[in-house]
Amino acid sequence: MSYAVVNPATGETIKTFPTITDAELDTAIATADEAHRTWSKSSTVEERAALVRRVGELHVERRQELAEIIVSEMGKPIEQALGEVDFAGAIYEYYADHSADFLKDEPITLLAGEGTAVIRRSSLGVLLGVMPWNFPYYQVARFAGPNLIIGNTILLKHAEQCPESAAAIERTFLDAGFPVGGYVNIYASHAQIETVIADPRVQGVSLTGSERAGAAVAEVAGRHLKKVVLELGGSDPFILLSTDDLDATVQAAVDARLDNNGQSCNAAKRFIVADELYDPFLEKFTAKLAEVETGDPTSAETALGPLSSLKAAEGLDEQVRRAVEHGATLVHGGTREGAFFQTTVLTDVTPENPASKEEFFGPVAQVYRAKDEAEAVRLANDIPFGLGSYVYTTDEEQALRVADGIEAGMVFVNVVLADGAELPFGGVKRSGSGRELGRFGADEFVNKKMIRIG
Repeated sequence: MSYAVVNPATGETIKTFPTITDAELDTAIATADEAHRTWSKSSTVEERAALVRRVGELHVERRQELAEIIVSEMGKPIEQALGEVDFAGAIYEYYADHSADFLKDEPITLLAGEGTAVIRRSSLGVLLGVMPWNFPYYQVARFAGPNLIIGNTILLKHAEQCPESAAAIERTFLDAGFPVGGYVNIYASHAQIETVIADPRVQGVSLTGSERAGAAVAEVAGRHLKKVVLELGGSDPFILLSTDDLDATVQAAVDARLDNNGQSCNAAKRFIVADELYDPFLEKFTAKLAEVETGDPTSAETALGPLSSLKAAEGLDEQVRRAVEHGATLVHGGTREGAFFQTTVLTDVTPENPASKEEFFGPVAQVYRAKDEAEAVRLANDIPFGLGSYVYTTDEEQALRVADGIEAGMVFVNVVLADGAELPFGGVKRSGSGRELGRFGADEFVNKKMIRIG
């Protein structure tokens, strides 16, 4: 396994990093365990929250440097990269503001007997985070922020193509005042990750990534009885049933598909449109997508950069070709130049087409026609995934009815790109288990200890 920064826009290998040795890995685990047994046990929630607040402040202070790193690592357009750094900073600030409330004792009303009972939340110990390349700072913030305030310590294995941002994050935690061992970056191999999960000093693992990676980590964690949070893929539906402004709805659909060069787990990927709106939506949507051309991700004018790697672009190219071979209509796009992939629209995707059950991680949209609300919900749920979803309608009762019918962890009604530090993030079915962000994200890796006093 090789940790390297390979600029997807140019193909240039900029920098390589050595994989951690087994001896160094054992030291990293020991250091994190020692920090939990000493610093964590002797510090207060308020003291740990102050350190996390400083991490957020440093993200904002260093936003240009941090953003430029991930532009070169995974091709995110610079303006979106700056936005990601700011969002990470806001997540750290949110948990610094609210974690003390999240960790307050929770009284239990006794059914019988005298005295009291409470739930007291406390840390578990060393946690392993396995993070993806598509949001290098945001993904770490939503895992590390709350858990460090809780008192857990962190071993963080980042994606192989994000070693420079991984190092920058660790440096930020140390500069903020965290002790050695509080947050430890490890350039570990897949085999070494199995070793980490199996280690009795490690109490849990959180992974954001592919179904395959999630299954592999969950299998190892299950053998060793470790708590797991998984945020995996998605093929989120965007259901359009009615609108009083089709142009604005089309723009929202485009924004929901192209965020992060189309490489977002909860991006809208399947557009399910009511019969009477299908033709005008498809025409306007295709035209609007066609206006967005690939460009230099370092330019503030670029809305669509390269995919994260040449391999990713080649894989997406193969998916589109296979979809067409199985009967899908290529309405627009479908061309690749290196790691750059043209915005693409597919229609006539039947249930027998492999594309109907796959996640397309790039600027490729599938558009479906639905004869009525019931068929729209059926199409939305006819997928192995269940991460996010979007519903556009002018009927409030219909919005809630459809939201209740969708099999997903999140539903956004008449709004896109509305994720927030306070909003729980996670899915069902093959999109994973557990939640991050908000109060629920701070409640995954805690000992909810019951204390009964007579």
